Amino acid sequence: MAHQPDPVLRLLWRHGLDDPPAPRRGRRQSLSVDDVVDAAIRIADRDGLDALTMRLLATELGIGAMSLYTYVPGRKELLALMADQVFRRRSLPPMPGDPRERLALIARTHYEACREHPWMPDVMVLQNGVGPGMSDLYEWQLSGIDGIGLDDLEMDQTVAVLMGFAENIARSQERMRQAERTSGLSEAEWWEANAAELGTLMAGRDYPVSGRVGTAAGTAYQASADPAAEMEFGLARIIDGIVAYVGLSGSGSGRPEVDDIVS
Repeated sequence: MAHQPDPVLRLLWRHGLDDPPAPRRGRRQSLSVDDVVDAAIRIADRDGLDALTMRLLATELGIGAMSLYTYVPGRKELLALMADQVFRRRSLPPMPGDPRERLALIARTHYEACREHPWMPDVMVLQNGVGPGMSDLYEWQLSGIDGIGLDDLEMDQTVAVLMGFAENIARSQERMRQAERTSGLSEAEWWEANAAELGTLMAGRDYPVSGRVGTAAGTAYQASADPAAEMEFGLARIIDGIVAYVGLSGSGSGRPEVDDIVS
């Protein structure tokens, strides 16, 4: 049995079509698909992805809930359109000459998108649409590592590693923000309020290594963690690893040596 093309694909590529998707049913549309997607992005940015329902989106747009389905088939398709719209509207910077800087730029660019839109990592896992925004992003990412000595599969995996790392840091920052909003206390204020109680509860237990490291980290971060510092340290180590891998694999494989990559 032949499967039909996913209807979201024509919605994703609607701006390049001579015959864009027509309304599925109902009266003449007063909004555009872009209007619907932009409103959904605003809600998700403001209230979180769980708050984004088709009913709330319809209310935000001032239309009936059933009318919303004349623009998008459902929530899954809407999520795909949201992610692609974010990247379609972002200006991707030119790649620098240094391969290390290119690798860092790939991660930082994705981190910024996820920081601005905390729901993005979850949507990118769920959505399966391939639109112009995602396609342009992937081409740009690959252009930054093309020719440094990785084969095509390794290039794809390198992009996945950099994106996954950036998403995890952005998630960590968002969790810290949510915790502060819920408690009404900053990290430093929470520790100040609970330090004495923790000291009493932990009395008699010996944590020599974690106590030393935790004290050093807490003094430096004024919090239990510092995602920005984790970003810098972790990204540098990932890039070190990629450069070392390409150099170590270069013997007999036609790949450039490390000194050629970082020069």
